[in-house]
Amino acid sequence: MGFELKIACPAVYHADLHDLARAEGLQGRVSMTTDPKAAVSGADVVVADTWVSMGDTDHDQRLAALEPYQVDDRLMDLAAANGVFLHCLPAHRGEEVTDAVLDGPRSLVWDEAENRIHAQKSVLAWCFGAIG
Repeated sequence: MGFELKIACPAVYHADLHDLARAEGLQGRVSMTTDPKAAVSGADVVVADTWVSMGDTDHDQRLAALEPYQVDDRLMDLAAANGVFLHCLPAHRGEEVTDAVLDGPRSLVWDEAENRIHAQKSVLAWCFGAIG
């Protein structure tokens, strides 16, 4: 798609190496680092996800390991001047993102959520045969 994907995470939670190799084989530009500042530097889009998902049994360990990856104003200041923040929601305020970023002028999370509504409605319409 013509963009570079930089992933920042602790080594213990690294991305699937098979997926990274597959992306490279498809000429994807994907890199992984343990340094969130390096990953965000100059980025047009900064995306965060929930640190602890349903069924994860290592809640405290995840929070401790991921704390340096919290997206706050200082981290967003390293992104491109017009860089934006996205999150698939629900966000855990004070964990993966601060209130200031989530509710700030660079956040597009609510537009992102609204777009998902329309995509989901289209899937339902397709399931019920309303569209082909």
